[in-house]
Amino acid sequence: MPDTLPLARTNAEARLYLTLQPCPTCGETRCQYRSAVITTDDGDLASRYTGDCPRCGTTRTYEFRLPADILPPPADSVRFGLDNPSELLDPGVWLWYSDVCIRQVPATFEGLDDRAARAARHTLATALAAVEEALKFLPPTADRIPASAFVSDKGRATYNTEPGRFTRPRLEALRDTYTAALTPR
Repeated sequence: MPDTLPLARTNAEARLYLTLQPCPTCGETRCQYRSAVITTDDGDLASRYTGDCPRCGTTRTYEFRLPADILPPPADSVRFGLDNPSELLDPGVWLWYSDVCIRQVPATFEGLDDRAARAARHTLATALAAVEEALKFLPPTADRIPASAFVSDKGRATYNTEPGRFTRPRLEALRDTYTAALTPR
């Protein structure tokens, strides 16, 4: 186990990370996790997620450092963390996840009942929050996220497919488009 646990800035970020982790025995990604706050050997508080693989039964356990300030989930938006970049997911994974979410959002909310419209707005807000997470990897004076920021297989694959998507203008345009789509007219 590493000396320092990775930081999970919010429960939402930890849960997304967990959905992407394959079972070390059979490769299954589905798993129902239970969470608990624990005390580490150093006396620090951490979060522990434990679940049994539905395919092979292997127990899967992940532990994360807790942030100094616990962020409650916002009532009308989605937040994965504050201003610091994620330690769990790289910018390629964030943009990939934004793409997964946006494909689930209908082109128009017209004709949707209240429940479907709320679900579509939440999914769009999740796509927006994921783009905002990718933006956090931009160095302050740079116009693109450096290739070295893509450390996972999925993140590198997303980057390699279209590296131009990871420029400041493209990411900001995507963020602004999703923000406008969420703004009531």
